[in-house]
Amino acid sequence: MSDDNAALDTSCGGSSRQHVIGACRREHRPQHEEACKKRAAELRDEILFKQPESSYHGDCPICCLPLPLDVLKSDMQSCCSKLVCKGCTYANQKREYEGRLGYKCPFCRKALPKTYEECDKQRMKRIEANDPVAMYEEGFKQDKKGNYSSAFGYFTKAAELGDAEAHNQLSLMYYYGHGVEKDRGKERHHLEEAAIGGHPRARNNLGCNEEESGNIERAVKHWIIAANQGQDESIKNVMEYFKEGFVSKDDLAATLRAHQAAVDATKSPQREAAEAYYRILDSNTEDWLKS
Repeated sequence: MSDDNAALDTSCGGSSRQHVIGACRREHRPQHEEACKKRAAELRDEILFKQPESSYHGDCPICCLPLPLDVLKSDMQSCCSKLVCKGCTYANQKREYEGRLGYKCPFCRKALPKTYEECDKQRMKRIEANDPVAMYEEGFKQDKKGNYSSAFGYFTKAAELGDAEAHNQLSLMYYYGHGVEKDRGKERHHLEEAAIGGHPRARNNLGCNEEESGNIERAVKHWIIAANQGQDESIKNVMEYFKEGFVSKDDLAATLRAHQAAVDATKSPQREAAEAYYRILDSNTEDWLKS
């Protein structure tokens, strides 16, 4: 018998060792269950409030710089499900144009699809290969069409494979009741899984949920973690609660530095050149449509 069981035997008394242990467990079950729940919550918080090493986007697979949080500054390649920054996309297109080469994926070098139908075929091929990114992309497409049941299926499969954005989308479906019954518990679960996976916007929303519940200290913890990843709304929330006395001057200073460092890490001359080019392109397109 272990020392723990021996202690139970001594404390409860009795002649039969097994009888005493069983009686002790039955008598103290509520106390043990309460302690287990408390410890489980503590362990969950250790995981939940751990600062992710990077955002769920990760790095551009070509230039190896962190991808911007703004998804409009990157391009998803339907052929290989790689998210490539606009800087690398622009550099590749410029090289192909100047060399009069055929347009290919900047990562896997497959010929770019010429129609939306070809894009769909490539994405479905990736889904057949159990690609969670492709599953999320198809789920997002179905969600925009209002096919919530289909979207839920794709998001669920992608989430099971660890896709943080899929978890975030599932949280929204449970919040709005799109294709499922509204469920704040499941909404929170998927928000937490997304946040653990490095999703800054989901983390910010978790902070807002805690704020609504009056748990300001937990809310601030979430916002600091998201701000450290470069999330703009979260840094504003941290600054606001600094004024209210919930954030120390040192913590605010450290968070401001981390936020700026995260934002600066996503910048490069190549990305700035791409942004300027696409800005001019968009402006010219808008002028052409107005004419």
